[in-house]
Amino acid sequence: MNPSSTGWIAKHQPVVNQLITQQHLQSQELYDRILKTGFFYGVSVTTMSYGAKEPLRWTEIERTKLNFFDCLYFVYYQQYQAETGFFDKITSFYSELNPRAHRYFSGFSKPKPTAASLEKIIQERIQTNEATLQKNFSNLITNALLFLDVLCFEHFLKNPADVNAYAIQLEATLMNVIWMALLQKEEKEHYDKLLLKLFEKSLRYNRNLKQEAQTLQELPLEHFNTLFAKRYALDLAALAIWDDAKLDKTEFLFLNSFGTILELPKHIIDQSTTYVHDFIQDNRHRISYLNYSNPVKHFYNQTSQTVKVLILRNKKRLLQELAESKDLVVLLGQSTVRDLSKAEKKRVKTQLLDICKSVPSLAIFMLPGGGVLLPLLIKFIPELLPSAFNDNRIDLTADNNRDTP
Repeated sequence: MNPSSTGWIAKHQPVVNQLITQQHLQSQELYDRILKTGFFYGVSVTTMSYGAKEPLRWTEIERTKLNFFDCLYFVYYQQYQAETGFFDKITSFYSELNPRAHRYFSGFSKPKPTAASLEKIIQERIQTNEATLQKNFSNLITNALLFLDVLCFEHFLKNPADVNAYAIQLEATLMNVIWMALLQKEEKEHYDKLLLKLFEKSLRYNRNLKQEAQTLQELPLEHFNTLFAKRYALDLAALAIWDDAKLDKTEFLFLNSFGTILELPKHIIDQSTTYVHDFIQDNRHRISYLNYSNPVKHFYNQTSQTVKVLILRNKKRLLQELAESKDLVVLLGQSTVRDLSKAEKKRVKTQLLDICKSVPSLAIFMLPGGGVLLPLLIKFIPELLPSAFNDNRIDLTADNNRDTP
């Protein structure tokens, strides 16, 4: 069975069905098993159904597919205690989420209730782009939010009429939790801001969210009324706080307070508080981008080098496009000695994206979330335009000097 081949669900479903029925898995035990795979952290180092006994050498993406399916299937089985009707419910669920409003489901506005349709939806839901830069960018955070679908499906099986509203509120509250978790860090780095941007670019049901709740007590937690939802929220908060050092007092108190508000048992709170650190330490050799004191910092540095190579390889084409965008060159030059206005920044972004459209190799910047990488593009462009860039800088400096009393 290969999760990258057509028909993999039909072969895999009996395996997970047997596991659930014969071992009488309950929600608590299933969550613990999935937690150990790394699925909630966006990196499946193993699978719940097969463990270390993988029939093939599956990729991380293929393991994620299996874990994602297992969670969806378990939620359905817990509700109905039967395997029949699963594909009808899951396709109705994704259809109800108003797929036309999300590019993500654009190809499945009217999915058929079959295993083949679900395979296509899962293929799209999990970022499986082949380009290294695109894949690393997408998978770093996006797949850590996959479990949102499971929570929404769990709700849909009980209250199908308001699943859209539930998804919007659930995601918005989780982002508020992540914002607050990052604020607990006593020493904040530039990379923490990038981490926050990556979380924000992973949103599927909300746009332009703002941090509304300032304290844990203000969080709207009425939708977090299941074991899965409560534990997932706490584990995401722990993931946002994680770094290579031990938790400081503020971070520790934050996670404990949040767990208490969620009415989780003390041993579950303790597990969530420390497990992400233990998991990463135990699996460093299997998770390349986590084999650093700060995985987002590594991702940023790796991405920086990749963008630089892309720019240098397309130097001639990029120079030609920049030569026709003199206003952009002037603004980039001025940005080195003063802060650009909001309108000027918007012009820079618009003109850069127009250039990226004309250079196929730079299409990465046009992808969802690609705007986060634009500062890297701006950073390396001066290497292509030393004379023009420096002239702009000198002229502006001279003007500033003349204005100085």
